[in-house]
Amino acid sequence: MGAVSVQIIEGNPHLRSLLGWHLQQAGYRVFQSADVARTRDLYQTRQPDLVILDSQLPDGDGVELCKWLHSQGQPLIMILSACNTETDIVAGLRAGADDYMTKPFGMQEFLARVDALTRRVRLMSAPASLTYGDLNIDLVQRRVNFRGDYIDLTPQEFSLLYVLTQAAGSPLSRTDLLRRAWPDAIDNPRTVDTHILSLRKKIEVDPRQPNIIQTVRNVGYRFNVERIAAETNGHSPKATVGLASSSLI
Repeated sequence: MGAVSVQIIEGNPHLRSLLGWHLQQAGYRVFQSADVARTRDLYQTRQPDLVILDSQLPDGDGVELCKWLHSQGQPLIMILSACNTETDIVAGLRAGADDYMTKPFGMQEFLARVDALTRRVRLMSAPASLTYGDLNIDLVQRRVNFRGDYIDLTPQEFSLLYVLTQAAGSPLSRTDLLRRAWPDAIDNPRTVDTHILSLRKKIEVDPRQPNIIQTVRNVGYRFNVERIAAETNGHSPKATVGLASSSLI
């Protein structure tokens, strides 16, 4: 599937820009608006997977806008608000919000909540398996076949490989890989290096000169889609027909 789309509706330009930047770095497609009037037009044309909504906008009530979005069939809504009483939170959730986050908040918690909300979107669109040249990833059975042989991966290695493939060739930092592959983990991001090394030993022809999982200096790692496509006569990687019915990560 393509990147999950997120519309940010936030009156504070600095916070709006900051949230947008972090979401883009995490692989989301982001649209931004600052008020109710602009939001309605943008929403109708973009139809995002998730709306992140400030409860207090310059030209209107964010909770009322939440009700309108919910009436339009918007599947996922997160409210951000400085109003932190139980009454405020209950009102937001009853207006149709799936999550309510009070300001101020930490960026890691924010990203974790967004990942949790959008996980169901990724699952609904996930193919049963992915094929990249000689590498086949069975997302239902959680098995990997490389050049005709099944590779015995640990759950951590499988999740790491899947997250790398979903970035479509874009590099991911160790922190992003740790957060997206193992959301509940509290390990040091350098733990990712250990799993990458083990994964390379299992799926690379020469782990000392990796072609599938590349190191991007000062960034992290990337899945080398271009190299795999070149090795298969220029054909793009393909996803087989069928939907996965179980959790991918």
